[in-house]
Amino acid sequence: MDEDSAARGRNGAFCARPAALPIRANTRAGAGPDNYRNPQRCCHRPDPRVNDPILVLNAGSSSLKFSLLASAGLQPLLAGRVEGLHVTPRFVVKDAAGKTLDQCRWQRSQQIDHDGALAHVLDWLDANRSRVGRLAAVGHRVVHGGAEFGSAVRVDAAIVDKLQQFVPLAPLHQPHNLSPMRRLLAQRPGLPQVACFDTAMHRSNPGVAQMFALPMALHDAGLRRYGFHGLSYEYIASVLPELDPAAAAGRCVVLHLGNGASMCALQGGRSIATTMGFTAVDGLPMATRCGAVDPGVMLYLIDELGMDSRAIEKLIYHESGLLGVSGVSSDMRELLDSDAPRARLAVELFVYRAARELGSLAAALGGLDAIVFTAGIGEHAAPVRAMICRAAAWLGVELDDAANAAHRPRISTAASRTRAWVIATNEELVIARHTRDLLAAL
Repeated sequence: MDEDSAARGRNGAFCARPAALPIRANTRAGAGPDNYRNPQRCCHRPDPRVNDPILVLNAGSSSLKFSLLASAGLQPLLAGRVEGLHVTPRFVVKDAAGKTLDQCRWQRSQQIDHDGALAHVLDWLDANRSRVGRLAAVGHRVVHGGAEFGSAVRVDAAIVDKLQQFVPLAPLHQPHNLSPMRRLLAQRPGLPQVACFDTAMHRSNPGVAQMFALPMALHDAGLRRYGFHGLSYEYIASVLPELDPAAAAGRCVVLHLGNGASMCALQGGRSIATTMGFTAVDGLPMATRCGAVDPGVMLYLIDELGMDSRAIEKLIYHESGLLGVSGVSSDMRELLDSDAPRARLAVELFVYRAARELGSLAAALGGLDAIVFTAGIGEHAAPVRAMICRAAAWLGVELDDAANAAHRPRISTAASRTRAWVIATNEELVIARHTRDLLAAL
């Protein structure tokens, strides 16, 4: 955008605002390849009560993502983000059909933090209230709810204080998840807020699956396997009955493969085992996170290499995974396009670990009826799906190469004993649903 023709907005952002901002819900039947994502897709007319939408916030380390859904029917109205925080911040918001409604960027000299990002989003919504309506509530994605929070909860100052205790367990996510809650409590105390937890779904894991072989005093103190990505798994469990009723009622492993990656064993739609544990750095290798590592490695790093806790934290969260192994990139797309031997090695390691964990989760289930790929890599990286499926042939997975290349919902053959699916996740819908339902129950 040309700065000379842009209007300067709040916080010095350069904003281009269209004359009209049509808000449309993409509710027509057969609306493209994501048609199967929403279990309510063909059953709704656009809800007339669009003046009380639910705002869904997902605050990451360098971004604030937001979505607006009609509170009555949960139809998507718009979605956007403020990304590049602390570096080169930029704002974009699009309607449900993907049309850009507005975009802004800040000068390089300006520093926009999470509070500034939230202020900009709220200002934009206030300025467009005649079109988007007055907020009914805000639903937040919260990575860690510990052992105490097994379901969504209404936010108040005491709840935020409790969630602050889990910051050491999710240092990359929890502080940013809580920041918008505090700001809204202070500035808009009458606006209801609901916290929805990535750990909650895994509280259904058997007790033994949540344990480490450590002294019980440590387990009682909170050192246990919590698991994450529960909002994504909850969404998959909610739509799987439409695609594969037998698998939904039976044994399914969901592979949430993205920048953060984990896998979950579902028995009748309930989580019984998952690959992440005490923190979100456990389990599979990820974009920059190492995944499971022998604890003795950490002792070696301390004793022999003289690393302290902060240096180890940087290593295992930011310098490992696909980036650390490849030395090329943390982006699976770039690795798949690269001819570099280490790039290929990083992909091979990622696939090997996923296939190995698949066998472990199938053992926990006592068999397997279906697998589901979701999240960025799972939804879009056909070569990765193909390699994992071929490695799982012994579990009864028979890949349909053409269907996989075309990114169809079912990527296994008709004769495959274990079905393989690709389902785009929708954590925002799950958060909005919890927010609506909890407020209705109060």
